[in-house]
Amino acid sequence: MKQRFLVLALAAASLTAALPVHARDCSGYNTHVNISLESTKLADGHVMIVSRASDILVTDDPKHIYNLMMGECSGTLLTTPDGKTSGLGHCLRKDKDGDTASIDWSLPAGSDKGTWKSTGGTGKYADLQSSGWWQPAASDGGKLGVNRWGGTCSK
Repeated sequence: MKQRFLVLALAAASLTAALPVHARDCSGYNTHVNISLESTKLADGHVMIVSRASDILVTDDPKHIYNLMMGECSGTLLTTPDGKTSGLGHCLRKDKDGDTASIDWSLPAGSDKGTWKSTGGTGKYADLQSSGWWQPAASDGGKLGVNRWGGTCSK
């Protein structure tokens, strides 16, 4: 009986060892250039902005797989009469090998910091489970912007 337990324990340990989780911090900047930015004034002082932008990631670790990924991001922002803005959107980026990674992003109403989460990918990004935060770092007020981001990237 004791031997059977040891065999089962070793089998379970080998399954766990075969499925390592490599969680590590990831961070950097993403720079975006607006392709289109449409602002619509709605009733009662609400303003909706729909945006589409070209985007590039630069990671703090130049060897990180996200470094120099490029693509497009789109989203919608809503500003309420009290001046609070919220938003939701998506980004799809491609690396030099042609592998893709997509994320969803959000900005809670009135916050200066948003969140992001990986939603899928191909090749090396297929099983990546990443999430974190983002925050505006610089803007020219319309055409160009830079965000600082960070989080955990795991496979």
